[in-house]
Amino acid sequence: MESFSFQCSRSTEKFTNFTAFFAFLFFCTLFTSSEAYDALDPNGNITIKWDVIQWTADGYVATVTMFNFQQYRHIQAPGWTLGWTWAKKEVIWSMVGSQTTEQGDCSKFKANLPHCCKKTPTVVDLLPGTPYNLQFNNCCRGGVLNSWAQDPATAVSAFQVSVGQAGTTNKTVKVPKNFTLQAPGPGYTCGPAKIVKPTQFTTTDKRRTTQALMTWNVTCTYSQFLAKKTPTCCVSLSSFYNETIVPCPTCACGCQNNITQPGSCVEANNPYLASAVSGGTSKTGNVAPLVQCTNHMCPVRIHWHVKVNYKDYWRVKVTITNFNYRMNYTQWNLVMQHPNFDNLTQAFSFNYKGLTPYDGLNDTGMLWGEKFYNDLLMQAGPLGNAQSELLFQKDKSTFTFEKGWAFPRRVYFNGDNCVMPPPDAYPWLPNASSRPVSSFLQAVVAILAALAFLLAH
Repeated sequence: MESFSFQCSRSTEKFTNFTAFFAFLFFCTLFTSSEAYDALDPNGNITIKWDVIQWTADGYVATVTMFNFQQYRHIQAPGWTLGWTWAKKEVIWSMVGSQTTEQGDCSKFKANLPHCCKKTPTVVDLLPGTPYNLQFNNCCRGGVLNSWAQDPATAVSAFQVSVGQAGTTNKTVKVPKNFTLQAPGPGYTCGPAKIVKPTQFTTTDKRRTTQALMTWNVTCTYSQFLAKKTPTCCVSLSSFYNETIVPCPTCACGCQNNITQPGSCVEANNPYLASAVSGGTSKTGNVAPLVQCTNHMCPVRIHWHVKVNYKDYWRVKVTITNFNYRMNYTQWNLVMQHPNFDNLTQAFSFNYKGLTPYDGLNDTGMLWGEKFYNDLLMQAGPLGNAQSELLFQKDKSTFTFEKGWAFPRRVYFNGDNCVMPPPDAYPWLPNASSRPVSSFLQAVVAILAALAFLLAH
């Protein structure tokens, strides 16, 4: 995408026609803004499956199951919110394992009021501790879904719904339309419901198989561009062979500060203000980050430090720092892309799983905290960090410290692509003749040389 964006910007110089220029600019925007396809998780999606398991006098009873097939992107508190539009005049008589946020206008019903009469119901998961008679399999986790690679058992959520004023056969039932998924904010786009082969169920003793009366699937995919316009994390770099610490790019996650926008960030030396705003993860809604005042203004920073060089191995220290005073990151994960992940020997205090999005390509690793030790990344403050060390075995044919090879190519935190420093800012080897000159500095030197030439002549 980055190379295409560069070509788009260069090609605009060739246009002289005003209308053609804006048409081309719109064309470029279509390609550079969309990030729904994730190269590191090409098959990742959330699939919502409806299984009609029983016909009733005026409708049906269905089991709705949500599968998070994304390898490393999970849904954290306050959890998922599912919505749709009924095709006819359906109502929800009752639900088990979830509830709608509004009942709607049920005034035409004289007795036995439905659970929801809205044309566009909004459904949320029940909270932990829900009474047993209201629970359903894989429900009641507050809408929190783990990623498929971390824990498939908790990457599933389900509920049961009894629908009235609907068809009573698979020829008269109309599937809902316009599905929406908030998880917990925007970012997911859901396709239309598609009727598929009925799901088969096997009993616990594996001696009998039953099947749904009717099944349809809905697939939802994620786009970081739709979720938020500004990044949420950045990467800094350092190494044992150079004293330079490459910080996160300035304004990587925005340029707001307390001078231009009072109250937009918290000064690190103001412990009273920090304690006043700290409150952890919100249970009622998606709270906007309140971050510590930094040059990058990101809620999370990832630091990669090349620590030691052995004869047959090399060692890296990875530190995750939380600058957000309003968020405890539960079930966090980190995805890093580096060609030496195919020879990772040990991750010392993080869980590790290699991701192979394409056959024969093992350059991506997923890291997450150990349960009850560092799986909770605390809010900004003294405890707001987690760290581990990675030991890599060298491949003598490819290993080098030159040209930034020892640093990651991509870094994701909780599924969001983090902002990397520019390549010409990476720490360089001490025996290098000189540090590579940045493109900006090269342009300045060229302009000064031109001015000197003009003055001399």
